[in-house]
Amino acid sequence: MSHVLDLTQEERQAQIVEEAERFAAEQIGPRARVFDEAGVLADDLIQDMATRGYLTANFPTEYGGLGLDPVHYGLFQQAIGKADCSTRTLITVHSALCGESLLRWGNKEQKELWLPRMAKGEALAAFALSEPNVGTDAKSIETRYRKVGDTYVLNGNKKWISFGDKADLFVVIAGNDQGQISAFLVERAFPGITTKPLKGMLAGRATHIAMIEFDNVEVPAANLVGNEGGGFTYVVSTALDHGRYSIAWAGVSIAQEAVNQMGSYARERKQFGKRLAEFQLIKGIIADATTETHAARALCLKAGEMRKSKAQDAVMETTMAKYYASKVAMKVATDCVQVHGGNGCISDYPAERLFREAKMLEIIEGTSQIQQEIISGYALRKYTKACNQ
Repeated sequence: MSHVLDLTQEERQAQIVEEAERFAAEQIGPRARVFDEAGVLADDLIQDMATRGYLTANFPTEYGGLGLDPVHYGLFQQAIGKADCSTRTLITVHSALCGESLLRWGNKEQKELWLPRMAKGEALAAFALSEPNVGTDAKSIETRYRKVGDTYVLNGNKKWISFGDKADLFVVIAGNDQGQISAFLVERAFPGITTKPLKGMLAGRATHIAMIEFDNVEVPAANLVGNEGGGFTYVVSTALDHGRYSIAWAGVSIAQEAVNQMGSYARERKQFGKRLAEFQLIKGIIADATTETHAARALCLKAGEMRKSKAQDAVMETTMAKYYASKVAMKVATDCVQVHGGNGCISDYPAERLFREAKMLEIIEGTSQIQQEIISGYALRKYTKACNQ
């Protein structure tokens, strides 16, 4: 009986992913270039996605989500990401970074208040960690807080905050003079908050990236997420883990779309009286790109299965998936531009946008060099021990 129920659950989730793929191809993909050039993600699309449950597909159904498990949530993000990176970024920030942090560390009142609103699109959320002087070294954040009666008072500046200029709710990471780092739910409506959009971005142009200033912002004590002092160890770690899983799938989505674009172009474009696809060197590029994309997807699927079963090394497998998939995305997007030649350098074709978006994946949620540090430390512990046995 349980086997039947499992199959039914699998089929339901697979159906959601298939529907999302059709929706993305028909409703998102055709608008991706417009979003990129305008620097705006359309409100009507966001609301449409909210109505379908797509903003929080990973949330339990009791909070208005679709209840996707990690594997299907990854495939769902791949479907959206192939159509448009900015729309996928909204899902990463809103449901993975902020949503998963609240699901894991928020109290009952916080979950009941915010998660249904996030699912309905009534409150978009952004994760406010990075600062003008603090990127990878997140423990050195300079935004400060102090306890005053029943409130916390926040002062400082955040930078590179995706959807910072659009979000209604911020998960803000700040430290106090005692060296504690804590996480707070901060509403945009609170007095003392100013956001300023960042222009001239290489990519993520429609993700409303912004600076955020907190000037004596009073936050109710009830808005503390988790325990005071647990902001980095628990909330940030949870957010980055889920963010990296999402970015891993973002890499696969860009790589797959780049393969799609280079294949289509190579079959149509003629040079020297032959289609590009007939040239052996072009075939080699397409073959390598396809193989590397499949390998990246396999690593993401393995990470998803391990997260689903709560395997001990799931976080490390996710880190490897993020590192590898972002590298593959950059390489395959570069190859896509190469196959397009001059046409790969103009926005008339998706190749140039995929190339720009791929580069971002090697930086956000921890640079590739930080991932290498983490992975090498894991390997030196695990495999050195194995050799000694």
